[in-house]
Amino acid sequence: MSGFLKSSIGRKIAMALSALFLMIFLLQHFAINITSVFSESLFNELSHFMGTNPVVQFALQPILIFGVIFHFVMGFVLEIKNKGARNVKYVKNHGAANSSWMSRNMIWSGLVILAFIVLHFIDFWFPEINHKYIEFLPEDPNRYYHEVVEKFHSPIRVGAYVVAFVLLAMHLLHGFSSAFQSVGANNKYTRGLKGFGKAYAILIPLGFIFIALFHHINGH
Repeated sequence: MSGFLKSSIGRKIAMALSALFLMIFLLQHFAINITSVFSESLFNELSHFMGTNPVVQFALQPILIFGVIFHFVMGFVLEIKNKGARNVKYVKNHGAANSSWMSRNMIWSGLVILAFIVLHFIDFWFPEINHKYIEFLPEDPNRYYHEVVEKFHSPIRVGAYVVAFVLLAMHLLHGFSSAFQSVGANNKYTRGLKGFGKAYAILIPLGFIFIALFHHINGH
């Protein structure tokens, strides 16, 4: 495994696979969160199930945390490994003029998204851990909806969410297409998968922005 990650193509494939894993999680996360817009009881039921299911808590959650860390560490490694070569190519081929802003700034959008994930953990995951495993408070299956609505009262927090998800959309748009280039995918399914990737990159972040704005406006 270590030898695989030492090769350039190995690192890119690992990066693409970790991104796919995180995209699946993000889709599942969105599917639960969007229910808060039209059904308080359903959102509470789903959140309670996810928050108390031992498979989710003690198996899938650690895997998710590892996936997030792995993806960002691998992204930094790729950026460092490619920086020298990229700078030479840019000088020779005027790369700044021939490449998109996002392709040249994936590391910065990634850092902003990482900062957002930390904020998200502070907002939701840390209080949840404190509630269940530190203070051992009585479980209330109806508490989740009101906790979410309360977090979106602040316009500053909502603004941070909007900025983060706009950058996530741009990050996904570039990352999805570059993942295909990295693994050399080129078959009859490639065009359809790229179209799906573009739709995903736009609609899922837009959906999260809608949820934040809905609760902010509705909560007032």
